[in-house]
Amino acid sequence: MDSHRRVDAIYADFALDSPSDYRAFLTAHARALGGLEAAAQPQAPRLPLLAQDLAALDLPLPEPLTLDDNVADGFHWGLRYTLEGSRLGGAMLSRQVAPGLPKAYLSAAHGKGEWIAFQRALDGAAAEGGEGWLDDAVQGAQAAFALFAQAGQQAGQASTHG
Repeated sequence: MDSHRRVDAIYADFALDSPSDYRAFLTAHARALGGLEAAAQPQAPRLPLLAQDLAALDLPLPEPLTLDDNVADGFHWGLRYTLEGSRLGGAMLSRQVAPGLPKAYLSAAHGKGEWIAFQRALDGAAAEGGEGWLDDAVQGAQAAFALFAQAGQQAGQASTHG
């Protein structure tokens, strides 16, 4: 919860109805998402949608932040949990985007029953994961939040000092 609150606080400084803030917000998300999706291999990646939004704003897809290698199954489920959960927040945030700005990435919400299906798959993986699986999953979720936090802080610093 603390990691989630920290990330929310960092990104709360971006006004999504401001074209310049929205560009910085999307760029930060792309830096985090690039590394996370490469490691987590989610079933429905959103990086292509984010790249589409950035291209519509004449921005390149930035270099992704790197994520420490961790091959533990639980770790990857923790990454996926954070990525899938961010879809819920994205759907709410998409309402704040100014008219005329692209929002394919934030609008990529779960389809009917997809969040529940993911949670069931997560529960199944946890049940089969054995000793240490849950600790690995928590580490994965925390690593994902840390990457989003790092990208958001860097983007915020660049916009105030750049």
